[in-house]
Amino acid sequence: MAVYTISAEIRFSSSHALRGYGGDCERVHGHNWIARVYYEFERLDGLGLTVDYRELKASLEREVLVRFDHRHLNEVPPFDRINPTSENIAAYIFALCRDHVRFEDGTLREVEVWETSTDMVRYRE
Repeated sequence: MAVYTISAEIRFSSSHALRGYGGDCERVHGHNWIARVYYEFERLDGLGLTVDYRELKASLEREVLVRFDHRHLNEVPPFDRINPTSENIAAYIFALCRDHVRFEDGTLREVEVWETSTDMVRYRE
């Protein structure tokens, strides 16, 4: 059985402060984040596509970017209640995509959140 994995990413700038961290990251600081999502498909459509990348990216912008870009994440639900760690952000983006960024015959597999060019967390269920 063939499996096609597609990925798209969005970038956003936002600040956060890690509650209870006990170090410099407890103070407000910002990142230029990258969120990358991965979907799997077992078949192609009549054009030979799994999903149009523009459609995927537009969905990510509509569901994720508007919530996070140029925001202080500690003020954005659910991070007004839970710590806005990269791990929690990745899990939340996964939930957003699972619930709102769906494609026929496509399955969301994982989300990566890059806090810096060298530091990333990957989340999957």
